[in-house]
Amino acid sequence: MESIRVFDEKDFFACCGSSKFAQEMVLSGPLSNYQQAVDAARDIWFNKVDVNGWLEAFAAHPKIGESPSQKSKSSAFANWSKGEQSTALNTATDSSLQELVEWNARYWQKFGVVFLIFASGRSTPEILGEMKRRYNNRPIVEFEIAAQEQMKIIELRLSKLFSLEADATSKAKSDFASDTVTKAGEDRMSVIGAHFTAASEVSVGKPSQAPSRTRPPITTHVLDISRGSPAAGIEVQLEIWEGNQPPSVFGQNHVGHWIFQASSVTDKDGRGGQLINMVDALNPGIYRISFNTGKYNPTGFFPYVSIVFEVRESQKWEHFHVPLLLSPFSFSTYRGS
Repeated sequence: MESIRVFDEKDFFACCGSSKFAQEMVLSGPLSNYQQAVDAARDIWFNKVDVNGWLEAFAAHPKIGESPSQKSKSSAFANWSKGEQSTALNTATDSSLQELVEWNARYWQKFGVVFLIFASGRSTPEILGEMKRRYNNRPIVEFEIAAQEQMKIIELRLSKLFSLEADATSKAKSDFASDTVTKAGEDRMSVIGAHFTAASEVSVGKPSQAPSRTRPPITTHVLDISRGSPAAGIEVQLEIWEGNQPPSVFGQNHVGHWIFQASSVTDKDGRGGQLINMVDALNPGIYRISFNTGKYNPTGFFPYVSIVFEVRESQKWEHFHVPLLLSPFSFSTYRGS
């Protein structure tokens, strides 16, 4: 019978710089595989770690473009942070690095935390563009985005943690010791972004713009901002437009119709479930996510809310997270990641 390694707090602290997170992950064990660890991590990060724990995790990250502190509590955390930013550093110029420093300072002054983004495989211009876009967010919105980005980082690092364990017990230990990634390791890493070490960032024969996904290309969640909690039990529906021209409500009579894709109900964390198949390339087009807000809040102002957005040909490899921030008399949305 295969033995199950019991990871300790130090292992999980390397995945997320929150002491509470690391403690709760140990208590949830033993964890026999990566998926069990991810399921536990999601529940712990969003439901058991409080605001102070989130802030502790955010503070553990170096600013984008800066080296991890030599005083880091975890050498693995520092090494992984450095590796995850390697693409950004390799694509930076003197001018873009200076601009990154300036925007890091502006972001810190407004939000009081470092700019947190899943940086693996992302260039400096791409990260700068995202920082400028997110700078316009309200703090409560930006805090939620940062938490989502942290969860992506946790998933990536858990995969590294379990990969290290698998490699340590496999027959290919000598290959691993010489920094040669096994075929099984390549497959495992391609699922979470083809990023393990600096050596594995170059994926021969695979286009960099078409990584395999770890989640459906369109996701959503609902936050009830009047209660300060996830909105559970809301019916959600995804559709795509089929027609010769885009739909419009401004006087143009285009022939076409909406095609139903899937429906679900938000869970206790406010997440909308799987609304679309797990495909690498998302079909370009105009999509609509509708929420049955009237059933959730019969005394509210909105009987339903529909969010219409477009996926362009150049964006078909990207992820579209379209959340709903809801109260009885207002709502807002944004494009998450």
